[in-house]
Amino acid sequence: MSYKESTISFLKQCQRVLHVSKKPDRTEFINVAKITGLGIIIIGVIGFIINISSSIFGE
Repeated sequence: MSYKESTISFLKQCQRVLHVSKKPDRTEFINVAKITGLGIIIIGVIGFIINISSSIFGE
């Protein structure tokens, strides 16, 4: 497969994905934003707990 053929194949695959995908509606976007924010907060709390516990017990 030549460089030109592989590039054309890749562009066709990209076009197919873009054709199938859609813009999320408002409720779907808000739900994804809430879940993402919750995940960030949970990871931050876990990191904070590890940091505090290592400073308390690491003495």
